[in-house]
Amino acid sequence: MELASKYNPTDVEGKWYQYWLDNKLFSSKPDGREPYTIVIPPPNVTGVLHMGHMLNNTIQDILVRRARMQGKNACWVPGTDHASIATEAKVVNRLAQQGIKKTDLTRDEFLKHAWDWTDEHGGIILKQLRRLGASCDWDRTAFTMDEERSESVIKVFVDLFNKGLIYRGVRMVNWDPKALTALSDEEVIYKEENSKLFYLKYKVEGDKEGRYAVVATTRPETIMGDTAMCINPNDPKNKWLKGKNVIVPLVGRVIPVIEDDYVDIEFGTGCLKVTPAHDVNDYMLGEKYNLKTIDIFNDNGTISEAAGLYVGMDRFDVREQIEKDLDKAGLLEKVEAYTNKVGFSERTNVAIEPKLSMQWFLKMEHLAKPALEAVMNDDIKFYPSKYKNTYNHWMENIKDWCISRQLWWGHRIPAYFLPEGGYVVAENAEEALQLAKDKTGNSSLTIDDLRQDEDCLDTWFSSWLWPISLFDGINNPNNEEIKYYYPTSDLVTGPDIIFFWVARMIMAGYEYEARCHSKMYTLQALYATNLDVKCLNLLVTLQIH
Repeated sequence: MELASKYNPTDVEGKWYQYWLDNKLFSSKPDGREPYTIVIPPPNVTGVLHMGHMLNNTIQDILVRRARMQGKNACWVPGTDHASIATEAKVVNRLAQQGIKKTDLTRDEFLKHAWDWTDEHGGIILKQLRRLGASCDWDRTAFTMDEERSESVIKVFVDLFNKGLIYRGVRMVNWDPKALTALSDEEVIYKEENSKLFYLKYKVEGDKEGRYAVVATTRPETIMGDTAMCINPNDPKNKWLKGKNVIVPLVGRVIPVIEDDYVDIEFGTGCLKVTPAHDVNDYMLGEKYNLKTIDIFNDNGTISEAAGLYVGMDRFDVREQIEKDLDKAGLLEKVEAYTNKVGFSERTNVAIEPKLSMQWFLKMEHLAKPALEAVMNDDIKFYPSKYKNTYNHWMENIKDWCISRQLWWGHRIPAYFLPEGGYVVAENAEEALQLAKDKTGNSSLTIDDLRQDEDCLDTWFSSWLWPISLFDGINNPNNEEIKYYYPTSDLVTGPDIIFFWVARMIMAGYEYEARCHSKMYTLQALYATNLDVKCLNLLVTLQIH
């Protein structure tokens, strides 16, 4: 045959890639060779490949093919993530275009639409990777909500609950008024915003001279939730306010002046309005001084009945209106331009609201300790090494993880509420029923008497088990594959999810696969969109363990 004058990939690539697949050239089974394992950071099931994915997967492919040429048993495992918030938002939007509201559907009806969306869009990225020649073991393709992964997630939740590491309670959380769900701290992106600083007049109760204290705030719409004013006891300019009460402007509520070192003497006037239901630090003051809590926001960011004013209005519309009303009432001293950082939901890009909410939490201190030591001792290495410091900072300042989400698309929390109060946690309804009977002494209870929690788990609660659950290490911890392939050899990912995913995977590894200290991890933490010479140099200097 005559050779073509120009290379045409269409005539060649598809043919030979299919040959590789047909002959299982990327397939891996445990044998006597040294294993080399990489798992793909599972992309969202709703997505398509972008440049960051391509950099990431190119590096993985290079590492895997190099390992094969070295005679190692290379295993590159592909898969996708169900992405609770992002996918549910996509489904809700599509339903809205059809004139259907999520609230008009039952949970099962909504989930049918979600699975239809997933079936339609879920395989796009994996098909693109095949088209590009990625040498994954495609027979191992997994999904965070497939049967094996789902069983693993539920089993781990129950296990951690039984260990006393998962608890349920009312705590201050980051609330997404668009997705109508709680978020973890890591799902909040802080953006600099040109805002205003409003100086409000709080009249002193019973003061014959008509004196008032001035509070500087960027959120005047929250005054309806004020239950105290706080000053620093060491602040000479506000000493005259000690022991007095002040009146919340427009609202007319009388609130006490309390004292605490927390207040920054230099910010504003040194007087702080305390709104325990809508600010993390105010909440701590409220707990410390036993202050009343008034939740003035509905879940969608509108003003609730509890506020007494502006009921039903959007929070940002209220901010505009209340400025006018305060000024008209003579309760606004001045307004200044002000630049501050505002938290936004990573997924919906709306400003989050700090909100008291009943949620499920995972205690992190126990889990973080061995995971931090592993990185500090270089049992697990980051490249570039500067991310070791980032990791250390996060882990030393770790907080309990809010793991519940007010969504339907995801792994439903395996907690079952009892008719007369309380709940049990079990892997399925049948086990829950037996636990309920044992707990209550009521042998006549039926499954219909139990009500499963409506919330689902944070997407990352399944992702943190990804490399273990891919080899069925939770459901079958002593199987041949988990012993052979785990821990994985390298992880190529972006620095933006070092805590979201990497740190949590390490924690899960030490909690459920303690062998991970016996083998070196290498984490290639790259800027996913940094395609300059630095990345090319990094590819050349990668250290493989």
